[in-house]
Amino acid sequence: MQLSTTKMKAEARDGVGWIIFNQPEKRNAVSVEMWAAVPEIMAAYDADPEVRCVVLKGAGEQAFIAGADISEFGEKRNSPEATKHYDAVSAEAHRALALSPKPTIAMINGFCIGGGVAVALSADIRIAADNGRFAVPAARLGLGYGAGGLKRLIDVVGPAFAKEIFFTARQFDAAEALAMGLVNRVVPAAELESYVLDYARRIAENAPLTIRAAKMTIDELLKDAERRDLDACEAAISQCFASADYAEGRTAFMEKRRPRFRGV
Repeated sequence: MQLSTTKMKAEARDGVGWIIFNQPEKRNAVSVEMWAAVPEIMAAYDADPEVRCVVLKGAGEQAFIAGADISEFGEKRNSPEATKHYDAVSAEAHRALALSPKPTIAMINGFCIGGGVAVALSADIRIAADNGRFAVPAARLGLGYGAGGLKRLIDVVGPAFAKEIFFTARQFDAAEALAMGLVNRVVPAAELESYVLDYARRIAENAPLTIRAAKMTIDELLKDAERRDLDACEAAISQCFASADYAEGRTAFMEKRRPRFRGV
């Protein structure tokens, strides 16, 4: 995929689309051009039926994402207008990740700080190496966090841990992140990529319409009751039962073979 920046990479193979934050010399701190590339990549993956699962990772061995690229703040966030534009670009990146119908996995190696935590929270599943380090240091920078970002953190770890993460601004290791539910799995660093690839391929082999309906329904149920679109959930579920994949799943079960799902 041809992108407008070399600081992001996108590669799709074997049913898995990879999004790589590619600024290892800054521990993959995210710049404005990197934020802007995320919706571009996700739009392409969302439209590609061959991509069944998306994995987010950081380049190099040190970090997933070590936050926003603060070196840009003097230029990119030096006025209310500039800050508003910056926030809009980063918010669109998070929306593109969170609202994708495709299942997403954050593959977390090393530092996952500030904006890195926000990106990880935009994914459906978070798998971390045992060298993972997590923090939201807003209280050390004087930053304010929007309600949307805090809501997602609360949905994942609960209000007590969300307060601890923000109030202390300290780094948590991978074991602590697992205990609070911030990550789904922790594996040895040397095994992280192979473990995540196996997970992604497992997902890619399953019925896309079923996964899409499940993701939609779970996300709708996390909303306030008056904002839920349960009719859309029911329509997605009905689509599963009317699909050729449903017939294929039943046939494969009876024939004791692995199903070959096509997403139709």
